[in-house]
Amino acid sequence: MTAAETPAPTAGADPDILRERALAALTTARTRTALLTTAVDEPDLTAQHSPLMSPLVWDLAHIGNQEELWLLRNVAGREAMRPEIDGLYDAFEHPRAARPSLPLLAPEEARQYLREVRGRALDVLESADFHGTRLTDAGFAFGMIAQHEQQHDETMLITHQLRRGPAVLSAPEPEPVPLFTGPAEVLVPGGEFMMGTSDEPWALDNERPAHRRYVPAFHIDTTPVTNGAYQAFIADGGYDDDRWWTAEGWGHIRAHGITAPLFWRRDGRQWLRRRFGVTEVVPADEPVLHVCWYEADAYARWAGRRLPTEAEWEKAARHDPVTGRSTRYPWGDADPAPEHANLGQRHLRPAPAGSHPAGESPLGVRQLIGDVWEWTSSDFLPYPGFTAFPYKEYSEVFFGPEHKVLRGGSFAVDQVACRGTFRNWDYPIRRQIFSGFRTARDASPEVV
Repeated sequence: MTAAETPAPTAGADPDILRERALAALTTARTRTALLTTAVDEPDLTAQHSPLMSPLVWDLAHIGNQEELWLLRNVAGREAMRPEIDGLYDAFEHPRAARPSLPLLAPEEARQYLREVRGRALDVLESADFHGTRLTDAGFAFGMIAQHEQQHDETMLITHQLRRGPAVLSAPEPEPVPLFTGPAEVLVPGGEFMMGTSDEPWALDNERPAHRRYVPAFHIDTTPVTNGAYQAFIADGGYDDDRWWTAEGWGHIRAHGITAPLFWRRDGRQWLRRRFGVTEVVPADEPVLHVCWYEADAYARWAGRRLPTEAEWEKAARHDPVTGRSTRYPWGDADPAPEHANLGQRHLRPAPAGSHPAGESPLGVRQLIGDVWEWTSSDFLPYPGFTAFPYKEYSEVFFGPEHKVLRGGSFAVDQVACRGTFRNWDYPIRRQIFSGFRTARDASPEVV
């Protein structure tokens, strides 16, 4: 049974149900970690494929170190297995560019460490009672570790994309769909809605607490912006016209010679891209990928629109105007299934625009979950009443105007680390991430 097939956890739920869900989430993550780290040979595991990323072997041992820290030491109160390596795998102690020079565990030693930690963690899970502290209520610590591993699996998949050489990963193609001919945008009515969550047991601190937020009426794209639409921006001289760029964005693209999304190159009259070791024609109907916030913002200005705020994005994704409720996902409260969204590295690319009609929101907005992370116009800031938990370094140290919020997840995100309230953030210059966007515009004043 997968995590998607088990019921959502709730405080006070049957311990066996919580145990089953936690086990499924942890197992799914570890299976993916194994795939990503056995697909390449040892030199590729220990190499740094980009100064933006860690060597894959660092991520591998870091996953085990965090699992040991939280499940064995904090939940079970056990002594450290390998206290001498804690500093090596502290993400705040060593920047990614410096990690190859550290005395890291060799690949087989890292794998053995992971196996030993997981064996002991499963013993802890077997006897867990899931109540008594915030860390154990509803299996939060186990869900946090599953999310953490899946987030590093996405990071490792980014490293695979940056890696040079022949393809080593494979996955089925998304189901072909007819060219989307539905409405280009959807009107989201003005009014209050409930943003964030106070009762999703595995939600992280930056998603909390639930609070009412007023959002004026606005229009939002039905689907993410496609490669074809973005090519029109390029063809119209979008990268050569400073009218569309913020001062910081214009300076950045000029300084770095950016003229197209990352991994694209021009070949005569067509655009090609490199995707996990394969060179292919850029598909026009697929959501654009590997653009930074500055590029997304410039495109929106060129199109006479803007990026949605984070609150607008979440209202479009969660608000049901009939019931007035905020649902867990655009399609309702059920965990994601394949018909709802492109998640979990099931495919190695976004699905065509307009895919997954079963996953659309009550207002008819599609692909809000999965496919591509979507840049918003918002800075990463705490919600009213925010409390750091279980440690400040997860969210609090990143709050401020330096980071922009992304929402919705990508094809590289597992469902355990993706929901209607989930918040991601990054610097506005980042392009190696699986990022795209959709645009919005204000509604006419007469629209309520």
